[in-house]
Amino acid sequence: MKLKKIIAGLLGAAMLTIGLAGCGGGDSKDAAKSAGSDENKVVIYCPHPLAFINPLVEEFEKESGVKVEVVAAGTGELLKRVESEKANPLADIFWGGSLSTVKPKAALFEEYRSVNEDHIQKDFKNVEGSITRFTDIPSVIMINTNLIGDVKVEGYEDLLNPALKGRIAFADPSKSSSSYEHLINMLYAMGKGDPDKGWDYVTNLAKNLDGKLLSGSSAVYKGVADGEYAVGLTFEEGGAKYVADGAPVKLVYMKEGVISKPDGIYIIKNAKHMENAKKFIDFITSKKAQTLITQQLHRRSVRDDVDAPVGLLPKAEIKSITDNEEVVNKNKKAWLDKFKDIFTSVQ
Repeated sequence: MKLKKIIAGLLGAAMLTIGLAGCGGGDSKDAAKSAGSDENKVVIYCPHPLAFINPLVEEFEKESGVKVEVVAAGTGELLKRVESEKANPLADIFWGGSLSTVKPKAALFEEYRSVNEDHIQKDFKNVEGSITRFTDIPSVIMINTNLIGDVKVEGYEDLLNPALKGRIAFADPSKSSSSYEHLINMLYAMGKGDPDKGWDYVTNLAKNLDGKLLSGSSAVYKGVADGEYAVGLTFEEGGAKYVADGAPVKLVYMKEGVISKPDGIYIIKNAKHMENAKKFIDFITSKKAQTLITQQLHRRSVRDDVDAPVGLLPKAEIKSITDNEEVVNKNKKAWLDKFKDIFTSVQ
């Protein structure tokens, strides 16, 4: 896929519109016109890395004959856009974002169950009607092995080492769903199951961030891989690609406990290209696409007939913990506000 346009200034950040057309200039009005034309297409809002998006989109286009346009930006920005456009949707699918981030906005999405639901693992079924799970993603710590030296990092507690002050990559959890998942994970892990007891740890971590809070998920794993930071709080696939490519990085599954959650793909309510949106949901949950995801894109499948990715730690060897989804959903705004207050106050 080739870069089609760069739209600057939309929702306060640059957003990339990707399609099969050649390079060209444009603005947000051009994108809006594009979204309403040419019926044999599907328009997708997606926070995933382009390296993850491209192979799947190309395979879908080849298989279906449907043209795909992707607007790529942060989860929070794209969700705001879906909400602001609900009277006149300019996209058909929201692809990505953790369930903790998207579930509170479930009313924005259409009810649809894929034709592959019978092969989705029990824990990942679309019981809500509008939330299709498509990959399973543990939170991890990513380490640059060239920079870490003799500093031991096996879990969250180790990130409080003064030797790591200012050397930890972490994104603003209000902008990055993977960072919000880490905030949830550390509250439950360091609070030993009680998130209210995890805030002392968050305060100490915020001090060790030394005023550095990144703008999105990709800045974390890229920052660690590029040697800007010694460690980063990210999601498994963000770091796994670098490990597979032989970069000087490794992944650590927190000894205090790891929360592994699926992310989802959702049809936007009243989508203009509804049938093509359903085709894409069916494709992304198919055995073919899920196998591509595990074999080439370093993520764990939600299907019961697809093997686990080679090179990733088996889930049986990860100390898994869970959160209380009802508590998490109820407290999202309060927790984000509290994190912001803590981060601001310790600087």
